[in-house]
Amino acid sequence: MAALAQNVPKSPRSLDWFLEFLRQELAPYSGRFETVARMVIAATLVMIVSVTFRIPYAFEGVIYTFIISRESPRATLQSAGTTFLFIGMGAAYILLSVGFVISVPILHFLWVIGSFFLSFYALSAMTNYGAASTFAVVIAVGVPIWDRHASAETNVEDTLWLTLAVSVGAVVVAAIELAFAHINPGDDIVLPIAERLSAVEKLLSFYGEDRPVDQATEKTITRLELLGTSTLRRILRRAAYSPEYTLQMGGVVALVGRLVDIAAALIQLSFPTSGSDQKQLRNLAVTVARIRTDVINRRIPGAIQFDPDDELSPGVPLLREMGKLVELIPQAFAGSRSMDEYVPSSDDIPGINLVSPDAFVNREHLKFALKGCLAASSCYIIYNAIAWPSIGAPAMATCLLTALSAVGASRQRQILRFAAFVVGGLFLGIGSEVFILPHLDSITGFTLFFMLVVALASWFITSSPRLSYFGFQIVVIFCLINLQEFARQTSLAAVRDRIAGVFLGLCMMWLVFDQLWGSSPAVEMKRVFISNLRLLAQSVRGPLAEEGRSIERSHSLRENINANFDTTRASADGVLFEFGASRQKDLALRNRIRQWQPKLRALFVIRIALVKYRLQLPGFELPEGAHVAQQEFDDRIAQVLDAMATRMENGASEESVHFEGSFERLKEAAGTYCANGPSQLLSVNLLPFLTLSRTVENIATSLEKEMRLANL
Repeated sequence: MAALAQNVPKSPRSLDWFLEFLRQELAPYSGRFETVARMVIAATLVMIVSVTFRIPYAFEGVIYTFIISRESPRATLQSAGTTFLFIGMGAAYILLSVGFVISVPILHFLWVIGSFFLSFYALSAMTNYGAASTFAVVIAVGVPIWDRHASAETNVEDTLWLTLAVSVGAVVVAAIELAFAHINPGDDIVLPIAERLSAVEKLLSFYGEDRPVDQATEKTITRLELLGTSTLRRILRRAAYSPEYTLQMGGVVALVGRLVDIAAALIQLSFPTSGSDQKQLRNLAVTVARIRTDVINRRIPGAIQFDPDDELSPGVPLLREMGKLVELIPQAFAGSRSMDEYVPSSDDIPGINLVSPDAFVNREHLKFALKGCLAASSCYIIYNAIAWPSIGAPAMATCLLTALSAVGASRQRQILRFAAFVVGGLFLGIGSEVFILPHLDSITGFTLFFMLVVALASWFITSSPRLSYFGFQIVVIFCLINLQEFARQTSLAAVRDRIAGVFLGLCMMWLVFDQLWGSSPAVEMKRVFISNLRLLAQSVRGPLAEEGRSIERSHSLRENINANFDTTRASADGVLFEFGASRQKDLALRNRIRQWQPKLRALFVIRIALVKYRLQLPGFELPEGAHVAQQEFDDRIAQVLDAMATRMENGASEESVHFEGSFERLKEAAGTYCANGPSQLLSVNLLPFLTLSRTVENIATSLEKEMRLANL
């Protein structure tokens, strides 16, 4: 921990750290130019088609080209395919429901409020963000359309034009992605993992050969540490992979991410290495290389067990922890026979899991929908109260399109929202209307200018999720200003109205999400981590009967735990943007939780594998009496997890719960039952079961000890 603290940015050098952060985020990396080129081509083609054929609401079509997933051709085609479904659903919802309320003001008002609630609930509860945002976009623009004093025919026509504009964006993106498609299924996850393992391997090799680390390796490690694993976790969340593959690769991503974090901290230190140390460092580098080769070739990495007599000496900081993490990586695949059984083939049709398993049981979805509904409804009431309807569509669209960044309020999101507003609205929006567009008298000139702006925004979008939202907001505001009409603006009144609408939406989202119900990222990070400890204890302890309700509840619990892992990491990213008297304390807490989370995730993944033994699935049978000992072992682990959560909540005064000897009792009980005459198959299954149980005990013991030493 002392070594990690040396890598924490100090408050007096916050500006230097921020500039370094921008430099690392905006640095080129493999595949970035290609991704930006695809974005620019898609957005430009949509703009040209919309302007040429004078399709109203062209800004929605361009914006949607940035919403559709580009993590892989498979994910993109799935997202584009579901777009058409939800465009139709959104248009059908508006056209069918508005007929019942359009002539009754109070019913119309309640319909608007209900539509906002439904949109935000979909954004939170649906697993496919592209589909949810499509539905939300139709609602955001459709509501102001039906508020106008125009004929029903005109409103119906504009609603259909809106669906056409978004459809054009989906078709163009799908075509562009097919033209560039060359990625094998799973490579969008496997290759970044291999890149990180390769960087760690090179670093260890330099230390093992007692050579100074070269600048290229140092830059790669630093970039990967700053990039984090948010993008990989987003790919796993949005792509059409099986739950088993998502769960296991999520564990690998967390462990490898932590490995990179430690490697980055190691670069900042200087330490001597003896001949024995160098030999062990080389062995660790070879092990990492073997894991990387197995992952690339879709093989389950073999079990790793370093000789206790060859442990790294205390003189080499953090290397012992790296060795433990490397040992845990193969355990993430516990219970698997092959990676190929989970990676979808090129010929498979992506499955469509649109709704999260906990969509109707997790109260967080309801809370998010209520907060979003309050923000959007406040905008609706304000612009109607002051009789300024022209700001309605930008305000509604801003609320719904900024909702993705509203989960876990922090200054990070405030900075990104309002910085994008200044750059996209004031500089690029008004600035272009005053200084650039009056001198462009053809679509060619406008296209070149449009491509420059989109390229700038796309470069930010392809950064890590900590900065990508800034680029997306630039695109949203710029398109709202410049693609609503097909004529040169001779007055700044229209631009003023759209900027005012965007500003109103941002203010309401900031007020509701960041002020009324917001909390600091550090508080949110700690709260969610504690919640995950309790949920994991509940999962370990909970009965796993065959009743449908119990199995459904177990799946929902797993989804909650997985979501909390992502939320914890996202909140940890937000801590870096917080400043004030508690900054150093919050950063220290962030470092500890980032150190503990991969181990907790590994424990979670291994527990999922042990469930197969509890359910007596084919190939995982155990002697009947061993289940009693397993239940006692699980109850003890759950007690330890609950004690960890209580200690973090109430302080270090909470007594520790130990379970030394629990595994030995489990092993003794299982051996007794096995000695009484089980079949050979049961004896074969017993060894991996005991190995996994031993790993669970080691992880839980290590976490409990580290939390106790940290006085948490």
